[in-house]
Order: sequence, then C-alpha cells, then structure tokens
Amino acid sequence: MKSSLFLLLIFVAVDAVVVTVVSAASGSAILSLTLGAAAAILTILLYAWTARRIEKREPTDVPRAGWFRATARGTLAGVGLFVATVLPIAVFGGFRIAGWGSFGGMLTIFGLMMAVATVEEVLFRGILFRLVEQRTGTWIALAVSATLFGLLHLVNDPSAIGGALAIIAAGSMTAAAYVATRALWLPIGLHLGWNFAEGGIFGVEVSGSDNAATGLLRGVFDGPALLTGGGFGPEASVFAVLACLVTTWYLLRVAQRRGNIRPRRPAQNPENQDA
Repeated sequence: MKSSLFLLLIFVAVDAVVVTVVSAASGSAILSLTLGAAAAILTILLYAWTARRIEKREPTDVPRAGWFRATARGTLAGVGLFVATVLPIAVFGGFRIAGWGSFGGMLTIFGLMMAVATVEEVLFRGILFRLVEQRTGTWIALAVSATLFGLLHLVNDPSAIGGALAIIAAGSMTAAAYVATRALWLPIGLHLGWNFAEGGIFGVEVSGSDNAATGLLRGVFDGPALLTGGGFGPEASVFAVLACLVTTWYLLRVAQRRGNIRPRRPAQNPENQDA
C-alpha cells in the first residue's frame, strides 16, 4: 500500500512539472515539440523504471512491440472522434470557422498535448486504474479513475460541473481503451488526438482551460451550452459525451471478447490466512 501511494505521488508531481515546463515553451513551436516529445518519452521510461524498482513487476502495459502503430492509430481515432463531434454541432448552427489561425501554434499545441496525454494516461490508467482494479475489479476501477479524472478538470473551471461530467465520459473511454488492449499506447493516442484536434486544429480551449488557443483554424462555438459545451468548450457538448460513451461501449465489448474484464478479488478468509 505504501509503495502504491508513493508511486501515485511521484506521478502527480511529474504531471505538475511536465505541464509547467512544456507550457513555458509555448512561444516556440520547435521547442514545444522537442520538450513535449522528450517529456512523453521520459514519462514512459520513468513509469517502466518505477514498475521494476518499486512494484517489482514487469511493465507489460508499455510493450515495445507495436507502440508507434498503436499510438498513431489512437491519435487518428481521437482526431476523428472530435471531428465527428464538431460536425453535428455545425449542422445545428453552433460552430463556424472565423478564419485561419497559426500553423506554428498548431505544432506548439501538439507538443504540449504529447506531454499532457502521456503523463495523464500513465497517472490515471497505468497507475490509478490498475491499482484499484487489482482490489476491486475492472468496473469499479473504471468508475473511480474516470470520476477522479473528471474532477481534476474542475481546476480549470470550478463551476463547470457539466464539463467535469463530460470529462468523466472521456476518462471512461480511455480507461476502456486500456482494458481492451491492456496497454497504454491506445489511450495515450486517443487522448492526444482529441486534445490536439480541439486546440491544435479547431483552435478552441481544451477542457475549460482559459489559455488562448492558437490552432490552425479560428473556430467559434456559439449557441446553447447543451449543443456547444458553453464556456467549458465543446468537450461538454452532448455530442462529445455521446461520442465518448459510444466508443467506451465498443471498447468494453472488445475487452469482454478478449477476456480482459477482471472480477473483484474475493476477500481472503482469515482462517485460511492462519493456516
């Protein structure tokens, strides 16, 4: 238990440091890309090292084989899911493109999101979800990790309860991706692709953050909060929630077919312990 808590504290600190350092490089696309990639790689290496040294286990959820393909597929899927969210919003008149933004800004956001997606998925799926699942089974672990993931984003806007609920749906999706593959590459890719499309391509704020978005386009969402997500951004749109929930359902079906759903561990019998 102590080692688990220590591991969580390590990566909470890593999360804070990574976001601070990479955000500080937002004025340079090249520097942001370099630092973002370096932060992502170092986070994975640190996770593998702590797994061996602190937990005394092999980090099978960060396999070397196929890592690039799985991450790339996840990234493309994340971009596609966000585009699928924006299209119905546009059909109902809640989205328009006001002009071009910045190509350099797009690359800067990609660098930042590489780091953010990696460290958050390691923290919430690789550590928190996995440790809770060992004690309570897959379903409770999914609920716990997704809920805490959503509550974390209230830091951006403490009043955005609807936004936090929407992020819980997104956290359920990446947790389901982890269960389906038993690896971190697909959830990292989904997280990266979604955030990059939101901020880097469409140029809108990510998860209620008030940072000025300078993506490739200058997207404008305007209309009822249920349609557009309101002040939190399109992640809180009903269409974003639906996209995440449908994907979660699909991935959990894949996980069930593969036998990756794990039951709650039965309580140990004190008499057996004495024996």
